[in-house]
Amino acid sequence: MQSVLEILQKTTAFFEQKDVPEARLQAERLMAHVLECSRLDLYLQFERPLTDEVLDKLRPLVGRRARREPLQYILGETEFLDVKLKCDARALIPRQETEELADLLVQNFGKTPPASVLDLGTGTGALALSLAQAWPDAAVIAVDLSADALALAQENAEANGLSARVQFVQGSWFTGVNGRFDLIVSNPPYLTEEEMTTAEPEVVKFEPTGALVSGADGLDDLRKIFAEAPKFLNPGGMLAVETGIAQHEILADLANQVGFARVESIKDLDGRPRFVWSTLA
Repeated sequence: MQSVLEILQKTTAFFEQKDVPEARLQAERLMAHVLECSRLDLYLQFERPLTDEVLDKLRPLVGRRARREPLQYILGETEFLDVKLKCDARALIPRQETEELADLLVQNFGKTPPASVLDLGTGTGALALSLAQAWPDAAVIAVDLSADALALAQENAEANGLSARVQFVQGSWFTGVNGRFDLIVSNPPYLTEEEMTTAEPEVVKFEPTGALVSGADGLDDLRKIFAEAPKFLNPGGMLAVETGIAQHEILADLANQVGFARVESIKDLDGRPRFVWSTLA
């Protein structure tokens, strides 16, 4: 029998041949998934012989990753702040930047969280559910045009014990939404059509294009959100969106045009202008 370490080395070499990013890390995460242990535990059992049963479970997963299917879809889940999210092709995989947005908002509001939150384009439910978890007294509404994505978000709400805390609405942005909110948050599509042509195979082949691309300049959906948001915000309410790194000047002008009193450009952990926070007077 071959050991854990031997199979990890072979899998890593195979992934490198297929240009899979972070080949060793990807191999370890798949192995840990199959062995139902943590990566740390994996390091403690490198000499463990692998049975045919284990290898039969591992091989198809390795094949899927070699074809550049995203790891999160293969594992079927991902962590996002304090919630665990089921992940599949029905919705975009939550990104590190989106998790940063949620974390920054929690820090920003501190001990006085918003009483009402609207998440536009909820996808897996990442923003809505993580904010509902962080703010137990907030009323949260999550909107998505895709019935499949909305079903996935509802499954995630149930799995995290948040079904009673989050209301789900099917519609395009503000369609079907009533009332006003203290916070509107969104990670809308913002890639340009040209950017999509150079994206990684994981993105191009497997993730829903409609959740990524928004017209020639990537701003079609953001323009719609900014134009309508003031009508759905309470006085002093905030619109917080994730954006492309070259879009902030245009969005700042747009925010001023539609009546926002203050506009902030917020950088992500890599120092790139990634989030725009616009606040009403």
